[in-house]
Amino acid sequence: MSEVTYASVQIGDTLGPQEFYLSKDQVRAYAKATGMWVPRFTDDEAARKEGLPGMITPGNMSLAIMSKLVSDWIGASGARMIRLGTTYRQPVLPDHTLTLQGFITHKSENDRTAEMDVWVESEEGDRLVIGTATVHFPR
Repeated sequence: MSEVTYASVQIGDTLGPQEFYLSKDQVRAYAKATGMWVPRFTDDEAARKEGLPGMITPGNMSLAIMSKLVSDWIGASGARMIRLGTTYRQPVLPDHTLTLQGFITHKSENDRTAEMDVWVESEEGDRLVIGTATVHFPR
């Protein structure tokens, strides 16, 4: 993929798809590192006792995974992500392959930004986490 520039970005351009396998060990390591060592993020049986389908991924980890799609797209362009808003629709379950995708929805000449819809998708094609990101490009 070539380096993205403001001039090269077009409405409808896609980000991804990127596949990402998320293991339970990765989720546990994240939970430990961030001080979120609670059963819903570390243990299937304990999470089920809370009414969950098993261990789930912390929301801020899902946000970080989604931001990877945008930061990978930015690459070494000098652009920076200035906003990422999300909606969590379904729990992100570890030990599954996730797909990260998005597309450009808007460009603003005045402030040299591009907006994009981004999402984390399950193996079944369900959009688990959806969001909108804004990227600012240098002059």
